Amino acid sequence: MRRLLTATAVFATFISTIATAQFPQPSGFAVEDPVLRRIWTIETDSSQLPHLGQVLFDSLGPRLTASPGMTAAQNWLLATYTSWGITARKEQYGTWRSWRRGNTHIDLVAPRARTLEGTALAWSPPTPRGRPLRASVVILPDFADSAGLVAWLPQAKGKFVLISMPQPTCRPDDSWEKWATQSTADSMKARRTAAQQAWQQRMQRTGYWGTGVAAAAGLSRRLEAAGVAGIIGSLWSQGWGVQKIFTAYTDRAPVLDVACEDYGLLYRLAENKQNPIIEVTAESQALGEVPVFNVVGEIKGSQLPNEYVMLSAHFDSWDGGSGATDNGTGTITMLEAMRILKQVYPNPRRTILVGHWSGEEQGLNGSRGYVHDHPEVASGLQALFNQDNGTGRVENMSASGFPDAAASLARYLARAPADITRNNKFGFPGAPSGGGTDHASFVSCGAPGFGLGSGDWDYGRYTWHTNRDTYDKISWDDVKNNAALAAMLVYLASEDTVRMSREKRTVFSLTPSGQPGAWPECRDAQRTTPPLAPAVVPPAAPARP
Repeated sequence: MRRLLTATAVFATFISTIATAQFPQPSGFAVEDPVLRRIWTIETDSSQLPHLGQVLFDSLGPRLTASPGMTAAQNWLLATYTSWGITARKEQYGTWRSWRRGNTHIDLVAPRARTLEGTALAWSPPTPRGRPLRASVVILPDFADSAGLVAWLPQAKGKFVLISMPQPTCRPDDSWEKWATQSTADSMKARRTAAQQAWQQRMQRTGYWGTGVAAAAGLSRRLEAAGVAGIIGSLWSQGWGVQKIFTAYTDRAPVLDVACEDYGLLYRLAENKQNPIIEVTAESQALGEVPVFNVVGEIKGSQLPNEYVMLSAHFDSWDGGSGATDNGTGTITMLEAMRILKQVYPNPRRTILVGHWSGEEQGLNGSRGYVHDHPEVASGLQALFNQDNGTGRVENMSASGFPDAAASLARYLARAPADITRNNKFGFPGAPSGGGTDHASFVSCGAPGFGLGSGDWDYGRYTWHTNRDTYDKISWDDVKNNAALAAMLVYLASEDTVRMSREKRTVFSLTPSGQPGAWPECRDAQRTTPPLAPAVVPPAAPARP
């Protein structure tokens, strides 16, 4: 086993320096550095962040990988960098299935009229010729086994099929805790838990249940093969009016997500045999396999041009909302940091790069592709700083399993203004990234990449991959803080006379039980769209004796 911690002297240096970054201190700078002062002043007095965000989130909108929306946004990114005198380029890393979203409109027409809240999932086929399609709504039955599904499928032809559990209430649990008696709140939680368990068992009996994409795709493809009019689900995000919006797995049948409240309405109508009929218009266009790109910006180093400091954020998003906090905020943080660095530090010691990655939501494809296509950058990397989790102020950093790198990061943080770092918690030496966002592509291949983790701001419930991920959710003061911090970290890493250590901690704990975890695998990206699985009929259950 290789050593797990740095030498005592280095550890002592780390503790003494990081203390100033962790605990409250008077407002101001730990050192008098004119470049740090100018970064702080520019971001405080003349930030471009609200303007950049308004254009990106409102006018350009979501950036689904390989979509025309992504192309338009990347072209804007290139033009913005060019206007600032920063070299930027698009780099192809593969191909992906392109898709253009149109309008989705869903109306209940019987037994009464109501316009429903919902949308087509990404990559969903349109209704035939993009015109209104009217059909009845049925519930996927509770089968005894997969043979029951096979026998029922002919009855689903020409109908919209509900495939998600109806929530017993779309009022979040914390609202029940606040307003109900404790016994009532406990009773509702118990009902929800029981319903979830029963639905899981129900889906298992269809023969299409599991944690992977294959199981979810399998049921959709089988219903499509049976000739259904469309598939309706509801992936509620446990908040008021908020839905997770992901991907469809069909070629012909449109796949819709209907908001929790309206999904419950459809389900109750069908369950009580009140014959719900809906009319759906879903417009979309499949555009075939197209090239996909990252955007990379560069300020060339003057002394060590073959060593690199990198800013990093994924540019792609799901398209249920505007991609504002996932990861538009990370994008404009790095964009703004580059704008400031070009003004205050135009001739950096090391080359400064920024990566705006595509394909993160499909498996870190853009950043993985870049690492494998640019081994010279990975081997020459001093440090990479990635941000990807919402609108909050950066509150935590980790050494990503590089124990000797912690002292360098501590020195950087100690020199930043206390107003920026006072609430920052530092993980030493930290576990290597398990693969959740793009610095993991670098860390897993041995290059020092570090995540800038933001405060929660109800990210997982309200904006992460949801229909509510929009401009109005941004805390601009905090994003300004993050842009200044990112610019400062890059400047300090570029100027550092000490090369960042790549000594990796080879044993670490990722589990509550303390069991050792494995170092993430260094692997290439998924370079092309995976083919859709064929529609396989589940085998009938054996006859009971």
